[in-house]
Amino acid sequence: MEVRNETYLSTVNVPVRIALRDVEQQINKQVNGLIFESNTFDTPAPDGSDPIHLKVWKRAPIGVSAAGGADSLFRFVVPLKIWAKAGKRILGFMQSADTEFEITLKFATRFSIDPNWAVNTQTTAEGYEWGTKPSVRLGGFAIPITGLVSRIIDRNLGTITKSLDAEVRKQIDLRTPVLEAWNTVRTPYLLSDQYKTWLQVVPRRVLITPLRFEGNVIRTQIGLEGYTLTSVGNKPAVKPAVSLPDLVVVPTIKDDFQVGILNEATYEEAAKLAGQTFVGKRFDFQEGRYHVTIEDIDLYGQNDNLIIKAGLSGSVTGNIYLKGRPYYDPETKTVALKDLQYDLETSSWLQRTASWLLKGTLARMLEKQFTIPVGDQITEIQRSVQTQLKNNQLAKGVVLNGQIDEIWPDGVYLTPTAILAVVFAKGKVDVKVEGLQ
Repeated sequence: MEVRNETYLSTVNVPVRIALRDVEQQINKQVNGLIFESNTFDTPAPDGSDPIHLKVWKRAPIGVSAAGGADSLFRFVVPLKIWAKAGKRILGFMQSADTEFEITLKFATRFSIDPNWAVNTQTTAEGYEWGTKPSVRLGGFAIPITGLVSRIIDRNLGTITKSLDAEVRKQIDLRTPVLEAWNTVRTPYLLSDQYKTWLQVVPRRVLITPLRFEGNVIRTQIGLEGYTLTSVGNKPAVKPAVSLPDLVVVPTIKDDFQVGILNEATYEEAAKLAGQTFVGKRFDFQEGRYHVTIEDIDLYGQNDNLIIKAGLSGSVTGNIYLKGRPYYDPETKTVALKDLQYDLETSSWLQRTASWLLKGTLARMLEKQFTIPVGDQITEIQRSVQTQLKNNQLAKGVVLNGQIDEIWPDGVYLTPTAILAVVFAKGKVDVKVEGLQ
């Protein structure tokens, strides 16, 4: 894409809402029953420490809540049932006692995503509550050991939170699915089979706002910046990306989206359209004394001008060259020309050989009748994009809805290979996440 600057940068803003109950359901779906077991009775510890057999179950649903506002702080209430059997060797004989108790641990986790797409959590312990207090039976008596167990828990809570953070960082891989989504976005999409029109997105970076909590809903905004191009013909070849740009955290993202759509017509395709209008057409001058017929037409760009090369036969035989500035006519929805005139070399040649053609109306007739229709393509693109924005289930529980409010023209630009008619689409888009799977 030769036309690529900030003016034509497209930004799609995707507001995301996730119900806190869905996060809670997912956590409880993945954490069930026996969640931890360690037994050094069967496999003695290498340091010769006393053996212990420990089992930890989730005894009730894990509760998830969140701090209000922009503080991305989750609070977890984890109800556990713990059974422990400890052994001690006395005079060569193994003595053991077991205990079972219930406890509810409380944690707070601050969640963020690093620029390299790694999930980063900072977990702190916020205490615990006893359900049933631990005790051991010796000689037929139940001896409370709450203080002993409390000291053990207090001593290890810091280790537990660090382990949780390390496990999250190790287990949650955002880079792989985001890279897959990145390449999905980059894959050309067939907008119109009738016009063989492909929509190609060239993403540049991803923006995200910090998580914020409103009631029982987690909110954030994701912004995708990039360039869009529609082309006609065969499906464009795009190599898969192997890396991602850094994630950029920003305070806010505009609540609407603007997409710059570049409608591409190669000079070869435009010349064929022009040929259907002009090739074989005869023009008479000075009441029929002279005439020319256009035998062929070719087009190419030169700076800001579109050059028309026309092969003539009749009273004049040879090639003439005209140049004019292309523009988009919103009334006719076509690319048209203005200020069409002969180039200097053609003008000098006609001055010597056929001044009647130079003074005639050929240039004005070509300017008036030269058009490249793009209205149907724009209408089809608008219809196709709007269809994709209506109740589009991106994944189970993730639904996209949006509305294009307006499409308006910007301009026409020339590249070494094609004519680009730029239009903008503006509207709103919303992603609702419910029932996470």
